[in-house]
Amino acid sequence: MTDYQKALGLFQRVSAPAIGDAELRQRIASLQARMMTDGVKAVWLDASSSLTYFTGISLGLSERIHGAFIPASGPITYVSPAFEEPKLKSLLRIDGEILVWEEDESPFALAAERIDAFSCAGETLAIDPATPFSFAAAYMQQLRRPIISAQAIIAAQRQIKSAAEIAIIQEAMDASYRVQKAVYAGLRRGISTTEVGQFITAAHSAQGLKPLFYAAQFGEATAYPHGVPDAQTLNDGDMVLIDMGGILHGYRSDITRTYVFGQPSERQRFLWNIERDAHAAAFEAAQPDAACADVDAAARKVLGDAGFGPGYKVPGLPHRTGHGLGLDIHEEPYIVAGNTTKLQPGMCFSIEPMLCVYGECGVRLEDIAYMTAEGPKWFCPPETSLDRLFASGSD
Repeated sequence: MTDYQKALGLFQRVSAPAIGDAELRQRIASLQARMMTDGVKAVWLDASSSLTYFTGISLGLSERIHGAFIPASGPITYVSPAFEEPKLKSLLRIDGEILVWEEDESPFALAAERIDAFSCAGETLAIDPATPFSFAAAYMQQLRRPIISAQAIIAAQRQIKSAAEIAIIQEAMDASYRVQKAVYAGLRRGISTTEVGQFITAAHSAQGLKPLFYAAQFGEATAYPHGVPDAQTLNDGDMVLIDMGGILHGYRSDITRTYVFGQPSERQRFLWNIERDAHAAAFEAAQPDAACADVDAAARKVLGDAGFGPGYKVPGLPHRTGHGLGLDIHEEPYIVAGNTTKLQPGMCFSIEPMLCVYGECGVRLEDIAYMTAEGPKWFCPPETSLDRLFASGSD
């Protein structure tokens, strides 16, 4: 057992090069090429992760519209409340015009005039899917042109990670993996999930990551994918589920481990091994050009053959097998039945076919994989034996 306070002193800050301006410009150029092909005149990026992806700017969502238009050709037009313009200028990494609006003006009317003035081809405005409905509705009222969701064209680009993005995610995942190991080493009888969570937060901060979230669940609470509202205290024989994530240069980590505190029962070992096998089957199915739905099906087959399910029924797997990861904790591609998206090099996604047995316990082994031309690779080593946890990982 390791004291958590002592463990905090052993962590070192991680580092990875942030996304450079040259890559941002390439992202914009790629988006504009797709817009030209699709007949899209401009894309509206709200104060969302997509604005960060294309411009490097992070803005908080509020009741005042704030974001950017990317035309099919030509420079960006940023939209800002007038009193926020000085701050926006200090954040700009990609040059562009700034369209400001006063509190008593309609930013949507001003934006409509600016879109009409864009010299590029195309008729359609594609709106960031993260745009609040009130903003999207206002655009629809003001503009005399077709309006569509930009989901498809944005996701097609964002779900293929560059080498620089993968390097950042790798550092973030390595940091969270070290925290997982430290949590495991420091568990003791009587510890609370609150104390474990506080350590997870502090351990990410000690490594230079912004803490994102944690879930610490003991005993029966492990059966529920998003936990229960009350804290638990650890007892011998409890199943332990630890889920966590941090943020490095805007990119997320996400990793879950489940194990037993003390000696596993025969039933616990059986459930853990089935989860491990479903996890491994999904990874094996995640080959280039395989459909996301096929990966989900591979995990469910293992669970179904063991008597769980079928489908989303519990005892079994009540949710999708995985989700994409990047600037958002959940993004495309989603590893779920019906998703025909083909896996391509650069895609990053979780594999987490959680086995839930309500009223008893649950097991989730969550790891993030990324696709290469040769097949999938893990960011962190998966668990293969309940008796040799973290045996493959480096310190």
